[in-house]
Amino acid sequence: MEIGHISTPFGGRSMTLAMLANQYDADEIGADASVDKWKLFRALCEARPVLGVTDRALAVLNALLSFYPGNVLSSEHGLVVFPSNAQLALRAHGIAPATLRRHLASLVEANLLIRRDSPNGKRYVRRSGSGAVEQAFGFSIAPLIARSEEIQALAAQVVADRLFLRVTREKLTLCRRDVSKLIETAIDEGIPGDWMGVYEHFRGLVMQIPRSPTVDDIAPILEEMAMLREEVVNLLEMRVKTQKESGNESQNERHIQNSNPESNSDIEPAFEKKQGEKSNITGMTGNVSSGEKAVERRAGAAGATGTAKSLHVDGLKAFPLGLVLRACPEIAMYGPGGAIASWRDMMTAGVVVRSMLGVSASAYEEACEIMGPENAATVMACVLERSGHINSAGGYLRDLTRRAERGEFAIGPMLMALARANGGAERRSA
Repeated sequence: MEIGHISTPFGGRSMTLAMLANQYDADEIGADASVDKWKLFRALCEARPVLGVTDRALAVLNALLSFYPGNVLSSEHGLVVFPSNAQLALRAHGIAPATLRRHLASLVEANLLIRRDSPNGKRYVRRSGSGAVEQAFGFSIAPLIARSEEIQALAAQVVADRLFLRVTREKLTLCRRDVSKLIETAIDEGIPGDWMGVYEHFRGLVMQIPRSPTVDDIAPILEEMAMLREEVVNLLEMRVKTQKESGNESQNERHIQNSNPESNSDIEPAFEKKQGEKSNITGMTGNVSSGEKAVERRAGAAGATGTAKSLHVDGLKAFPLGLVLRACPEIAMYGPGGAIASWRDMMTAGVVVRSMLGVSASAYEEACEIMGPENAATVMACVLERSGHINSAGGYLRDLTRRAERGEFAIGPMLMALARANGGAERRSA
């Protein structure tokens, strides 16, 4: 091989700047540079998706490397191999001539080979009287030495990415199983809450998992699924603590005066549903585990029997939805599909606004317990309307909750004031 010589392709084959740069890089390798050809080939197989070559092209390269004597690629012994297409096709398991030429061209375009074409386009070698190679025409594998470190680094990255993907998928599988089992437990135990809504959110996340996911596909799903699991665990933990406290009080024969003993607590689920997501459990298919099917049956039964009940503090009644939407029109865009048609949509929008305004899940859950889910969502709509005048939405909500618990807060005056203000604005704009 002639070092420093630029070779152009024979016949109608075109020359590109990338091919020229590849030849420059190949000419810069040191005389002592060497690499084990089969270790490098294994690295090429690992890095194949990044390099953009097919498995058939690598099979052709494997056959081409078999014509190089020895296992170590070194410029000291020449780097041009010159088998005929017929011999190369035989070692490539009888590949068709047209297919062979196509894959050889793809290896050249991927900067893994350099054509060293003779004047007539044939591959041959010219030897000296002593039998030493003076000049060879064929394919130079010098780019493999020049790019050996790059190829090995790419292969290591592909292996690391594959391992990370496997670990991430395992985490998602465990998280998915946990949420499914916890929802099933909540429904079996009859724990108050909108478990139908929780299950719909869970199934919506599962339906987003593609058939052949990448890390970029499942990382955000895993993050949201982990948040959902945390919310469900918090709800169940609150229930367990309540039962323990009730058991301790009964054991110690202590009596606590309850001003409203007939009411049942209901916590608005702190799960955010994406805009445009529709609730249709029975129509969801694909990727459903046996545990999730059991949850679906229990969720349907819970919805039919009305497991979830709402707590309404005496004197704090829910206002008509139409009045709330007229007083707080901005809440509508946060409902499913950008509209609110029912109290269920209103409560879903309240959860979204809660997260957007930075109100903690515990503060909103406490407001749902004290005021009721409808009133808590109404208060969040009012806070959204006055968000420009409120420094801390979370602190403001907790203060209103404490006042409502003491019977010192009523939603009506705040709602009427906003209705008058928005009505006046509409008349002025008209």
